[in-house]
Amino acid sequence: MDVSVTMWVSTILVLIALVVADFFIGGRKPHEVSIKEAGIWTAVWVALAVLFGGFLWWHSGGEPAGEFFAGYITEKSLSVDNLFVFILIMGKFAVPRIYQQRVLMFGVIIALVLRAVFIAGGAALVAEFSWVFFIFGAFLIWTAWKLIKEARAEDEGDEEFEENRVLKSITRRFPATEDYRGTKLFVRENGRRLITPMLVVMLAIGTTDVLFALDSIPAIFGLTQDPYIVFTANAFALMGLRQLYFLIGGLLKKLVHLSYGLSVILGFIGVKLVLHAAHEAGATWAPEIGIPFSLGFIVVVLAVTTFTSLRAAKKAESAEHEKLDA
Repeated sequence: MDVSVTMWVSTILVLIALVVADFFIGGRKPHEVSIKEAGIWTAVWVALAVLFGGFLWWHSGGEPAGEFFAGYITEKSLSVDNLFVFILIMGKFAVPRIYQQRVLMFGVIIALVLRAVFIAGGAALVAEFSWVFFIFGAFLIWTAWKLIKEARAEDEGDEEFEENRVLKSITRRFPATEDYRGTKLFVRENGRRLITPMLVVMLAIGTTDVLFALDSIPAIFGLTQDPYIVFTANAFALMGLRQLYFLIGGLLKKLVHLSYGLSVILGFIGVKLVLHAAHEAGATWAPEIGIPFSLGFIVVVLAVTTFTSLRAAKKAESAEHEKLDA
């Protein structure tokens, strides 16, 4: 896809305008987000993503639009897994519900900036070295296997958030207040400049997302090598994450098979990358898996995973009720 500098700049300015509008309309005043509000904003962000995909279809044809939708759905499904960790972070730092939307908003902005750096680096590698697809593919297959092992071995209720090295370094070097001071990030007490837990938890959300980017960036490069589509798919998936947190936060525990579904998707994209790398290297036996098949596969896996998860959760609830009644 041929993307001019003007189109890049226009897209970034539009995305910034959307983030600013989101802040002033729904996030400027701290408040507890209702299910209705979260649902409306989630629908708005999904609609904006669909409109952008339609724009790509009009501008460049069906293939770039298909790549965007496949990338967007993949990144969105992987970002749902991020919400499990976000809940753990909110619990560890005891973030009051009234401030959680502000934390998520700026945490997601930090994550988007860091992902842009990852995407630029990944695009440079892909453009220069085609063999990097072998590495990306092998990494995704390994990640898929790791997800399955973790899903089978760990009890979700016993998970704990462990601070990353960047966060530990910040909290060691800069003195912080023990309690929240509204939405302030810094305060001055007795002549000393202190950071607040609000800044710490924002950094925790933003920098922890880098770990998820290690999976998601290679995954989307397995669907498209166009940096513009990779960036915009990530942007639209991340920018609606705040509202999704409040909309399905209570349903996350019911998605008991989500890790299995994500592992299947990552494994599939990993195999697709390896086949693509082999094809680029001249292996005539290696088939190219098209975007329509990839998109359909991802949608089917997510639909089946959601159905089986909700069914298993319902059975577990029924068994629990029968045990209490007995």
